[in-house]
Amino acid sequence: TGSSDPYCIVKIDDETIIRTATVWKTLSPFWGEEYEVHLQPTFHSISIYVMDEDALSRDDVIGKVCITRDMLAEHPKGYSGWMSLSEVDPDEEVQGEIHLRVEVQGRQGSQRLLCCTVLEAR
Repeated sequence: TGSSDPYCIVKIDDETIIRTATVWKTLSPFWGEEYEVHLQPTFHSISIYVMDEDALSRDDVIGKVCITRDMLAEHPKGYSGWMSLSEVDPDEEVQGEIHLRVEVQGRQGSQRLLCCTVLEAR
């Protein structure tokens, strides 16, 4: 039909932390959703999967972005911008990008606070 029913899943070290709302029938979804999550001191990466909700079968993975601990260290004031999606299945071609804002804020005990804003995709 030329459109998708996209939503995002945010994972920290392969553990699902966040699921955005589904935006129906679009290739340019806007979420504008902001989340705060406690980061364990030993975390390795944050992955954001863009999914296509499908009522009749398993949801499809459109693509993903991965933000490593080292990438966050290179941006002490946080990262904000468009990131190209990469494939999850090597046999699938991926096109598109996602607009994110990710910032690691102060500590609460041994944990740091991650502020993740999932803005939009195209």
